[in-house]
Amino acid sequence: MRIVAIGEVLWDVFEGSEKLGGAPFNFSVHASRLGHHVTFVSAVGDDSRGRRALACARELGLDTAFIRTVRGAPTGAVSVRVDPTGQPDFTIHRPAAYDAVSLDAADLGRLAAIQPDWLYYGTLHQAEAAARAQTRQLAEALPGARRFYDINLRRHSYTPELVAELLAASLCDFTRSWLRQSAWTAVAVTRGALGCAIRIGTDYAEPPGYAVKVADTVGAGDAFAAGLLHGLSERWNAHRTGDFANRVGAVVASRPGGVPAWTMEDCRRLDRENL
Repeated sequence: MRIVAIGEVLWDVFEGSEKLGGAPFNFSVHASRLGHHVTFVSAVGDDSRGRRALACARELGLDTAFIRTVRGAPTGAVSVRVDPTGQPDFTIHRPAAYDAVSLDAADLGRLAAIQPDWLYYGTLHQAEAAARAQTRQLAEALPGARRFYDINLRRHSYTPELVAELLAASLCDFTRSWLRQSAWTAVAVTRGALGCAIRIGTDYAEPPGYAVKVADTVGAGDAFAAGLLHGLSERWNAHRTGDFANRVGAVVASRPGGVPAWTMEDCRRLDRENL
């Protein structure tokens, strides 16, 4: 499966450490680990964090051809405070280089030549009008790609109107009709320790979560999204897709940072033991 993802790459700044993250970046890494071809579109600043981000992305196996370097804008960063239960609170520092992603006609042509199956985007990046216009232009250049919209709300980085607009764009690709509530090809709602609720067409399931010792939940939702899209690509039913996405999210939550190392065996082992 081929995926184009657009959005933020940034440093999650914890007390005493920094880890590369950003929901679209995390998603891209996890989807790549699941064996899919991912092209990630973003930008970093011409600074130390930007150079480290590019090096880290390459080490994680991501193609950096469409991660541009923007002069005069800092590489994205977010201060993260994790409470005793592992739940993070984010303070996002903007403007940032990822707000200045720019694709010219040649870039759009190269991305279209990939013939992606999916275009992934989230809310935070789209909160800026220029970024939203760039994503809309990208979507128009990829008419054959289905849309994967990860709502993933962050404080002060969305409005109800923006979410409604982005949902509408996604639903156009997933359904023929607005006449029935939840008439979507696929939708999933994460429920933390309770697992998720997932509908694929008329198939509905509520796969339970997995009990793990939480290190932090940074990136767990992004890992879930990668697992969900993997299940859709495999044409699994709702329960199997949701269960697999729960597993990937649980493994990531059991380890610090948004893109910790993990394998498929780690996901399978949740059948036999907690991590």
